[in-house]
Parts: sequence; C-alpha cells; structure tokens
Amino acid sequence: MRADAARNLAVVLRTGARLLAQDPRTSLAAIATAADVDRTTLHRHFATRKALLSAVFQAKLDSSEKVLDEARLTAAPVAVALHRYVEGIIPVSREWPVDTRHMMQQDPAASVRRDQLSARVDAFVQRAADEGHLRSDIPLSWARAVLDQLVDTGAHRFPEIDAAQAADLVVDTFLNGLGNR
Repeated sequence: MRADAARNLAVVLRTGARLLAQDPRTSLAAIATAADVDRTTLHRHFATRKALLSAVFQAKLDSSEKVLDEARLTAAPVAVALHRYVEGIIPVSREWPVDTRHMMQQDPAASVRRDQLSARVDAFVQRAADEGHLRSDIPLSWARAVLDQLVDTGAHRFPEIDAAQAADLVVDTFLNGLGNR
C-alpha cells in the first residue's frame, strides 16, 4: 500500500471510530466528508458501513491486544502490570472510542476476539485477588466492573489528564479503594 493510501486508511478508520462512537448510524458519506477523502476512496477500502465498522473494531482490538501483551499481566507485579495496562489502554480508548461491548454484537468474529481479550483482564483481576491485593468480600465481577469504569472515566471524562497521570489515579483508586487494609 502506498504511503498516501495508508495515511488515508488510517484517517478514515480514526474518523469512523470517532463518528460512530457519537452516532452508530453515521453514514459512510458523512465519514468520508469528515475524513476529507472522497467517497470512492472510502468505498475502495470498505464496500459497506459494516465492513468499515469491522475494520474499526479490529484496529481497536489490535491496539488493545498490544497493550495487554506489553502490560505483562501474568508476570509483572500486580501494581506494575495494572499501571502498564491502564496507562496503555487509556490512549487506545481515546483513539478508538467506539463501544465494543454493544456495537460488536453485529460482528461475531470481533465479539469473540473481544471476549478473549476481556478474559485476560478477568484472569488478571483474579490474580490480584489471589495475591491479596483485593478485599476478599468484594465479588470479582464487581472489582472488574469498577476497573472498567475507572479506565473509562480516566479516558473520557478527563481527557485533559495525560495517560500516565490517569493511570496513577486509576491504580491508586482501584488498589486502595478496593485493596486490603
């Protein structure tokens, strides 16, 4: 792929993610206009809106998988792994703001992949509990939901806070708000 074509594709994907997050019914024409590409360029890459949506999901999942790999959730100390995960996933969430939990129901392959990545975070929360970092009277599903909300809050409610500072806040809130005392 030529450099300009790759650049156009990246702009279309990021613009599509942003607009689809705002309105899941956004048309390809609106995305092409906002990405400053003509509709034939967009249609050359994505024949349908569903194809674009699938590509956006895959881009978000690729980025998320890289963050999970780099966080070393199974090997690094819990607090370190959690900070790496949060510091990495906040920019991914900001760059790809589409809600994968609801919108991926239309894309079974992406949904399966999302579930696999989510299971890795579930296993990490289980590890944190097993190692005594979380209170034993808190259900793991509650701890996971709180972690997800903290990440979402850091990513979207406070976009002016850089990812490292947001990660500091999320980790402190998660481990000290739910941590053993």
